[in-house]
Amino acid sequence: MEISLQNQVAVVTGASSGIGSGIAKSLAAAGATVVVNHSSERSAEEAKAVLKEITDAGGKGITYACDVSKEDQVVKMFQDVVSEFQTVDILVNNAGIQKDAKFTEMTIDQWNAVIGVNLTGQFLCAREAIKEFLRRGIDPSRSVACGKIIHISSVHEIIPWAGHANYASSKGGIRMLMQTLAQEYGAAKIRVNSICPGAIQTPINQNAWNTPEALNSLLTLIPYNRIGQPQDIGNLAAFLASDLADYITGTSIFVDGGMTTFESFSTGG
Repeated sequence: MEISLQNQVAVVTGASSGIGSGIAKSLAAAGATVVVNHSSERSAEEAKAVLKEITDAGGKGITYACDVSKEDQVVKMFQDVVSEFQTVDILVNNAGIQKDAKFTEMTIDQWNAVIGVNLTGQFLCAREAIKEFLRRGIDPSRSVACGKIIHISSVHEIIPWAGHANYASSKGGIRMLMQTLAQEYGAAKIRVNSICPGAIQTPINQNAWNTPEALNSLLTLIPYNRIGQPQDIGNLAAFLASDLADYITGTSIFVDGGMTTFESFSTGG
């Protein structure tokens, strides 16, 4: 079986580094034209580097600066992408941030910043994508589905995380957003799923793996005994976006090396 996303356009938010870059490269390798979204001009060079990897490998795409927490910017991004490529077939809602603090010390700005990007940003992008899916309708030359949305959540949509109340709350919210959209738009042949990564080796969690001591401590939580790589998430995203996954919608898929089996209880707790 070959995963093919030929003739399809994918918007990947937060694609200038980490998990987003891995997803963008995997979708491009499967034939999609990829919009490598990044948050600001500060991340423009990283986004260009990701796009260069894609084009050097024979893929296609563009970079696009947009803060997904800002409604006007999200609306314009989708308008511009549709203007350039005629439509959007795939949305990967990946952009996310952390602003960690003990709960009693967490500021409203820290709370709002994380909810704004991680949850409101996913709402705004999904809304604009679904509008475009419904406008275009099903085009069998592109896909048997009307459109595909992949939300990037986390193991922390089900595992509480002390010191990260804003982050864990945003991921729990993503689960309900995803399931509600899958329920509401299933009859329109729009598929909506979540990928829930565990520990993935990216800049956002560098402190958890950048020394042998930190990595060994992290591995005590992972039965499979290795840290994940962005390509692990990208491989699944390409499959979920393809017609091979046409009967999968409304589900969270955990890519975590077994973290959600709670390795600390392997010897009886």
